[in-house]
Amino acid sequence: MVNKVMNAKDVVASIKDGMTIGIGGWGPRRKPMALVRELLRSDLKDLTVVSYGGADVGMLCAAGKVKKLIFAFVTLDFIPLEPYFRKARQNGEIEVVEIDEGQMVLGLKAAAMRVPYIPTRIGLGSDLVKHNPGIRVIDSPYDKKEWVAMPAIELDVALLHVDKADARGVCQISGPDVYMDDLYARAAKKTYVSCDELVESSSFESADSARLVFWERSETTGVVHLPGGAHPASNAPLYGFDIKHFKEYAASAKEDGGWEQYVQKYVQCSQEEYLEKVGGMDTIKRLPLPVF
Repeated sequence: MVNKVMNAKDVVASIKDGMTIGIGGWGPRRKPMALVRELLRSDLKDLTVVSYGGADVGMLCAAGKVKKLIFAFVTLDFIPLEPYFRKARQNGEIEVVEIDEGQMVLGLKAAAMRVPYIPTRIGLGSDLVKHNPGIRVIDSPYDKKEWVAMPAIELDVALLHVDKADARGVCQISGPDVYMDDLYARAAKKTYVSCDELVESSSFESADSARLVFWERSETTGVVHLPGGAHPASNAPLYGFDIKHFKEYAASAKEDGGWEQYVQKYVQCSQEEYLEKVGGMDTIKRLPLPVF
């Protein structure tokens, strides 16, 4: 059996400047935030980030690590527009490809299927095509209609977070939504997964557990055991997202030197120190789950 357990520093060491990175989760839900903080501590730059974004995107923009962003939206839910993403976009600091949720699904699916594009009606007659010259409209050879050819969104690396994983790379998502994580895993050349619980392989032998595994272990390059690794995002059913922390984070965007102060407090430290600063795992596990 191949043991795929590694640490966060090893994950980031495998990423190079200019790579395209897909980040799983959704807004403030099940984001691999501990891996993102490790990215923030690195010297990486000029990244293309693909994300249904939350604080992952905002923080990477604030740190100047994003050259290009491919996204459908970037939100903290109860704070509709992620504050540091807002700053970066309004100031023209990043190149953006804004697409529809359905287009993102199809772009990742095309990459996972190893095909150059998938035809769709999504975006026909809209400014999504007008403002994205890389997305073309084609004629169908079958029905004489126009279709949008959504190109494959190919990833060098995917970063994901799950509630359970084993050393072989089997990953379990017990929450109510997989989001696009299975597509990220299949679309990427390498997929690194952080998990709250590192379990024995026997944990996946029951039918109920097997149904919560959404991609093959062969798609998982490495597993990092990081309890609380999604915080301040949620990881249902273990914990919800931390509204108080997100409010502190959002407030920092309005303060002179606010980002630097946030980094000094919550980024320039180990994961263990971070957990202590936010109240420990017992506090995190008491965070109420988001309502869908």
